[in-house]
Amino acid sequence: MNGTHRFPLQERVIYGKPAAAAVASEVKSLGVDRVYVMSTRSLGGEGELASQIAAALDPHCRGLYAGITAHSPRECVIEGAARARTADAQLLIAVGGGSVIDATKAMLLCLWFGLTKTEEMEPYRRGGAKAAHLDPSRRPAGMEHAIRMLAVPTTYSAAEFTSAAGITNTGRGGKEGFEHPLLIPQTVVLDPAATLATPPELLLSTGVKALDHAVERFCTTETNPYSDATASEAIRLLARALPAIKARPNELPARLDGQLGMWLSITGGVEGIGIGASHAIGHILGGRMHVPHGITSCVTLPAVLRWNAGVNAPRQRHISALIGTPERVASDLIREIIDGLGLPTRLRDIGIRREDFATIAEHTMRDPAVPANPRKITGPQDIEEILDIAW
Repeated sequence: MNGTHRFPLQERVIYGKPAAAAVASEVKSLGVDRVYVMSTRSLGGEGELASQIAAALDPHCRGLYAGITAHSPRECVIEGAARARTADAQLLIAVGGGSVIDATKAMLLCLWFGLTKTEEMEPYRRGGAKAAHLDPSRRPAGMEHAIRMLAVPTTYSAAEFTSAAGITNTGRGGKEGFEHPLLIPQTVVLDPAATLATPPELLLSTGVKALDHAVERFCTTETNPYSDATASEAIRLLARALPAIKARPNELPARLDGQLGMWLSITGGVEGIGIGASHAIGHILGGRMHVPHGITSCVTLPAVLRWNAGVNAPRQRHISALIGTPERVASDLIREIIDGLGLPTRLRDIGIRREDFATIAEHTMRDPAVPANPRKITGPQDIEEILDIAW
């Protein structure tokens, strides 16, 4: 066995402390005078979390942009960057779920490279002529004073632990990746109370997405001991936390367990451990079919586990053992957990028709997660088999 372990350019994760006070302390320690808060309409209203954080930062907060919408459209990225540019902000603070955090990451690119229109983002997307595909373990030269961001997540999407952003190109009707080592938030604040205002379905479904992160990275054929260890603990924590949150919504310890499990679930991805067909299909269901980010994993993960079982049965048995029932089939067990959360587990329950399968399969084959799936996917017909299991 040999390889290289990469650590991201993230300085601190603060957990279990009140968000507003933790962010104010971070801003003070960083010595910045002008910050701008990015969020959504629901979190930016009077008395809501983003507004509380903005108030705690007075007089350093130069504004609150609460216009970010689902799936992080390019238009929101450009608008938020314009506001931060006008305010001459030195630091961005993202308060919200994955859409807010990804949009704020892309705003950094716009501020660094002077992008003021949606079409100007095109060369910087993954695969574009100016894409910033740099080694995530190395700080880019000449960017020592580049504007960075802090993140206060309110869901379990784990976007705050990566250096990539999924941004929707509304013209093409799909998500595109943007990546740079310094997009990863400088500091993350995990406050379980910050999740209390999140709609239960959103919180629990993004928790399933975190479980999907951990399961797919544990099941991949190319892994390592560090990733296996963090993914295993993530599976154990999330399988315990999510039903507890459903049963006792106001108890913070379970919510913190969910945050810690979410953090661990993404660790393998930061160092390059791949995901598989569940995420690949989910990217298409989200970007093209407008299925919410977390719900995609609710319907794809059990089906992909079942389709893959012939090639990674020992790993799947270990997943069942981590959940506490080693004698159970992992795909059935995880589907039962999702059912118990009151979330959909079938494509037909989320408005996907059999007539959509061919289109979904065709677009999924272009997703970079497909080659990392444990069972080799040879063509769209294999994706359609998975979709049929999920139907």
